[in-house]
Amino acid sequence: QVQLVESGGGLVQAGGSLRLSCAASGRTFVNYSMGWFRQAPGKEREFVAAIRRSGGTTYYADSVKGRFTISRDNAKNTVYLQMNSLKPEDTAVYYCAAGPYIVTTNEYNYWGQGTQVTVSS
Repeated sequence: QVQLVESGGGLVQAGGSLRLSCAASGRTFVNYSMGWFRQAPGKEREFVAAIRRSGGTTYYADSVKGRFTISRDNAKNTVYLQMNSLKPEDTAVYYCAAGPYIVTTNEYNYWGQGTQVTVSS
């Protein structure tokens, strides 16, 4: 089992920045690729970003490329999502996920509870 706890969400004006954190506990963090997903009201959950176990490979949704950066600190068992130039359409509940492979789909084994990000115009 891996437990994931997200933090860092909140209310920010358009153009602002937030950094989300996801702290993992349980099994060895370095064995898992990590992903960030988001779900806006009335919409399906969508892929945002993912990072390989070693941190050497990352993937991003086209909608966030160039604005968001995913990173991880394996010594701290934490994955981050730095979000810059936020837009109102980035408003959603953001979830982190852990799995054995880096994928852009929902095929992750473990999920956090989510943290709300609200971007005002």
